Formats: sequence, C-alpha cells, structure tokens
Amino acid sequence: MALPGRLVLLGHPVAHSLSPLFQNALLARAGISLQYDALDVAPEGLLAELEVLRAAGAAGNVTVPHKESMAAACDWLTPLALRVGAVNTFWTDDEALFGDNTDVGGFVATVRAHAPRLPDHAKVVLLGAGGSASAVLAACEELGVARVDIIARTQSRTEGLAAHFAGVAHVASDPAGALSRADLVVNATPIGLTDDAMPIAPSLIGPQAAVVDLTYRRGETPWVHACRARGLNATDGLTMLVEQGALAFDRWFDHALSPHEVRSVIWSAIGENR
Repeated sequence: MALPGRLVLLGHPVAHSLSPLFQNALLARAGISLQYDALDVAPEGLLAELEVLRAAGAAGNVTVPHKESMAAACDWLTPLALRVGAVNTFWTDDEALFGDNTDVGGFVATVRAHAPRLPDHAKVVLLGAGGSASAVLAACEELGVARVDIIARTQSRTEGLAAHFAGVAHVASDPAGALSRADLVVNATPIGLTDDAMPIAPSLIGPQAAVVDLTYRRGETPWVHACRARGLNATDGLTMLVEQGALAFDRWFDHALSPHEVRSVIWSAIGENR
C-alpha cells in the first residue's frame, strides 16, 4: 500500500483520545513523514469529510459514533469488517475506501491479558449494541464463548445484533440473572467517558466475573474503580486501544516496525497519560 496522503482519527468527540499521542510516536520511530490528526466530525458531516479524505488518499481510524456509518460508506471491507458491520481502520486506493476492524483483535488481546483464567465456554454479559459491541461479539466467537447476553436500551438494535450473531448472542431475558452468573461483563457503551455515570451497578455483578470497560480515560473510569472496590477483577479499555492501534499501524505501513517495538513505543508514549 502506498504511503497515505493524510492520517487521521474520525470521531465525535475525539479530544480525549490517546491515539494521536502514540500513533505520532510510532511514525517518528519508523521515520515516516506524516502526522496523525484527530478530526472531530459530527455525524451529519461524515460523508462530506470522507470525500475530502478520499481525494487526499488518506488512511486512519474511526471511533464513536462513526464505526457503523463508515462500514456503510466503504467500497470494500475485509471479511472481518463485513462480519462485524463496523469499521475502525481505513485506507484509500485510487479514491476507493477500504475498511477493516482491528477492535476484534484488540478485544481478544484484552481478554487474554486480563482474564486469562476465563473458563472454556464462558458466559458473557455485553452492555450496549453499537459498533464496539459488534466487535466484542465477533471476538467472543473467536474465543469460544458459550453465550453472550446483550443488555442495551434500544430493543430493535439489540435484537438485530443478536440475530446477526445468532450462534452466540441472545437478548437478555433475565438481565439480573445473567449478570449474577456471568464469567465476564463488558461495557461497550460510552457511559463514564466524561462523567461519573455507570452503565450498571457493580452490586449486580456476580463475584466470579471479570469486568472490562471499553471506555478509557485518565485515571480509569468510575465504574472500573467501583467494580474493583467490590473485589472484582476490572480493567478499562486501554489495552484494547493499544492493541487495535498496533494492528492498524501494521495495516497502514506493512510491518514497518516489529510487533514488540510497536507495543513498546505505544506504552512508552502513553506514559503518564494512563
């Protein structure tokens, strides 16, 4: 793939994102003369912005709330992005827009790092039904999870997601029971990104469960802290951010750095911003 004309992050909001910090560190280490910029693009402005990026031969990442809209806008999707129905990594070739999903690999790596004792055929509760939730479900298929109960506000989206991943996913008919029995509880909503709100009360989660909050912020989210205070093994989405970012960099620049060096540079760049 040719060197991108621009490298960007598309989202709304994006000011909190650590992606520019570590992607620019990776570019500097690899000696690539590009800058990774965060673009705050409202949903109604996405398609117009994509036309500009096509013409510039851009590549980049996509975050909330654009992942599903980006999948619909792409001219070509990897099989994984097609399965997920959401794109978080893109590039252009002759103004054609290509999309991939590295969130799946990022979530698999997160589970293996933070819940290595997850039992075979584990039971998962997933909070949310957006693009990130879809990536979690694809990862659960890869991990051999037995069942995922989805709890989300919008019934139609929840039912659609459960139907798309019918082999593993179900609309939670008994949310309280599912939470009490879960081996892993995942928050795939943006709740807690900018305030002290929590997606659910930690007291509803069984003591055996590991907890992953895909939301991350400096000092971790209030939900992660509250879950830990209850004695739960809880982590935020930073490992997923790092892993999906490493996979995206490899996609854009064809392994310009070794996997070990990529991850070392990312964690070093994040540093005190953790």
